[in-house]
Amino acid sequence: GTRRYLVQKDDNFSAVTSPVVQDLGKVDMGDYKNVIDFANWAKTNYPAKKYMLILWNHGAGWVKSRAAETKGISYDDETGHHLNTPQMGLVLKEIGGVDVYGSDACLMQMPEVDYEIKDYTQYIVGSEETEPGDGYTYNTFLGPIIANPAMTAEELGKQAVNAYADHYAGQSATQSLLKPSAFDGFVPLVNDFVAAAISANEKTLVKSARDKAQKYAYADNKDMYDFLKLYEESSASQDVKAKSARVREYLSGTLVVHNRTSGKYAGKSMGLAVYLPSSALNGAYNELAWSKVTQWDEFISWYLTKDEAGS
Repeated sequence: GTRRYLVQKDDNFSAVTSPVVQDLGKVDMGDYKNVIDFANWAKTNYPAKKYMLILWNHGAGWVKSRAAETKGISYDDETGHHLNTPQMGLVLKEIGGVDVYGSDACLMQMPEVDYEIKDYTQYIVGSEETEPGDGYTYNTFLGPIIANPAMTAEELGKQAVNAYADHYAGQSATQSLLKPSAFDGFVPLVNDFVAAAISANEKTLVKSARDKAQKYAYADNKDMYDFLKLYEESSASQDVKAKSARVREYLSGTLVVHNRTSGKYAGKSMGLAVYLPSSALNGAYNELAWSKVTQWDEFISWYLTKDEAGS
């Protein structure tokens, strides 16, 4: 079943003793309308000055599927349903937005995902890679918030990243905080880079950088900064080098405001993964808001298309 609890502190580690506020029976956790219902219910019954919405459970970022649909988060293992990427934006819009949004799920910190929700939250917390099974560490995450309930949205986002990263410091993990309003400056830089790359026509170098860049559980997800750096270093085009450097500098200095990595991802994951497939581009990718405002889908189509020399 599905229950809503008012979570209260106790010393019983073997049972949940917090009071059940509502017992709803079976509810489809993969139906975006139920997320809207819960968030609006919470806002009405427990109003606050600031809000953070966290979606937990399996996450898949944006991946190709047999059904040729966009993928997302909150997979219901009984119904098989899930929230797809555009529905995440619809949820946040319908609930009036939040101060911080967090994906306590795998593979969600991508522009393909974040751009769908950028207008409805001040900050986004997410992971480029899969998350360890424990997910968010709410004991160390919430304590500082209770001690300082007036903390800003940025401080809250950083606290979420730090609590997670501190807990998984002995493992290979990623977690970052992104400022969605910075996408307004990021998009033209990305488009300038794409134009320079296509003009330079160095497909072999692009593919080599793609293959060598830091990858994640879905191999088509690459760290965007690492890919750009690798291509930039190998390119013979001064225009590519300049445009790529601007994207990297903005990504790490403005768009991503806090980034923590450990293990094999230390120094290789800079806070934002991006889709760089090695096979055909799924047509559904073009329906994403990210694809509609950037030339990234054209960039993918360009490097996947063989020229007369076969590169």
